[in-house]
Amino acid sequence: MRMPHPTPTANPLPYEHYRGGVTDDLGAPAGFAEIALSGPAVAQFDDLVHELYPDAARVDQSRLQQLAAWLLSLPEEEAQDELDARLGRMEELRALTQDAAWDCDEPMRKRIGKLLDYVDREDDLIPDSLKLLGLLDDVLLIELAWPAFAQEASEYRDFCDYRNTERPTGTPEEQRRAWLRDRLAELELMRKNARISDEHFAGYTQEYQLRVK
Repeated sequence: MRMPHPTPTANPLPYEHYRGGVTDDLGAPAGFAEIALSGPAVAQFDDLVHELYPDAARVDQSRLQQLAAWLLSLPEEEAQDELDARLGRMEELRALTQDAAWDCDEPMRKRIGKLLDYVDREDDLIPDSLKLLGLLDDVLLIELAWPAFAQEASEYRDFCDYRNTERPTGTPEEQRRAWLRDRLAELELMRKNARISDEHFAGYTQEYQLRVK
């Protein structure tokens, strides 16, 4: 069974299955007609998505239109929250590349750089100046490419929590080593407890089998 890809929020964008919203005679969402989505521009966006994460869903004009229809069907505050939640994940990626205590490897750093370069542009697939819809391509890029960054972001988030609660001393590198040491110790303790639990269960099972014979 294929497991779902990790997404930047608990509620994935309805990119591949949403059908609805107010549309015009051509099927485009109301309010979307002023955006000119050329085929080559969409293809270039799709190329970037798959450069960052090769297994992502394909991007085409029809799916973009349906996603826009979904966004415009939401109350404005809710729509903005959907956008902000994903843009917040992007800021986490930006932070980890700038944190001296986090040794992000060079290939990951380059992928994050390409993501940020696109999101920081105002003249991308959908102009950022357009209210709500102007950020739709940015958050879609984050959503579709997120599996490439999910583990790095999760580990960095855990490190930040550790640093804020445990307040390790020393240089940034020493703080990261302290986090790794303590997390590995916690993992080993969990394995030990699981092993003891399995041994107790096995012993109980053997004793029970002897009694019922």
